[in-house]
Amino acid sequence: MAEHLPLVALVVRDYDEAIRFFVDALGFTLVEDTDQGVTATGKRKRWVVVAPAGSAGRGASLLLAEADGPDQAAVIGSAAGGRVGFFLHTDDFAAQHARMVAAGVTFREEPRHEPYGTVAVFEDLHGNPWDLIQPA
Repeated sequence: MAEHLPLVALVVRDYDEAIRFFVDALGFTLVEDTDQGVTATGKRKRWVVVAPAGSAGRGASLLLAEADGPDQAAVIGSAAGGRVGFFLHTDDFAAQHARMVAAGVTFREEPRHEPYGTVAVFEDLHGNPWDLIQPA
């Protein structure tokens, strides 16, 4: 039996704000943005999927899930409990890092070279830490 993980949900404050960050700052592709009607709490719901550019068919995409209620809002910015929970691979670290810095992405550290590749931790729009990695 073959299995794969096509989507990972990330709770965000606002759909459009999150789309702008992932598409404009990180260079992701907007794969889908479909209206899903109204939730039980009266909020508009959308099915919003973004993916790293050029990643079609490889790896997971992100389902941007706008928080609906205080319990969901409480987890915004703590997707992995404060540790790096997302890993963005690139084949050109220097160019991607420079592009992201120019777009205003916050890096928590300078790039460093590790046995597994070049890496630097950055924050998404809600402060979740990510690794930008060019594998060795």
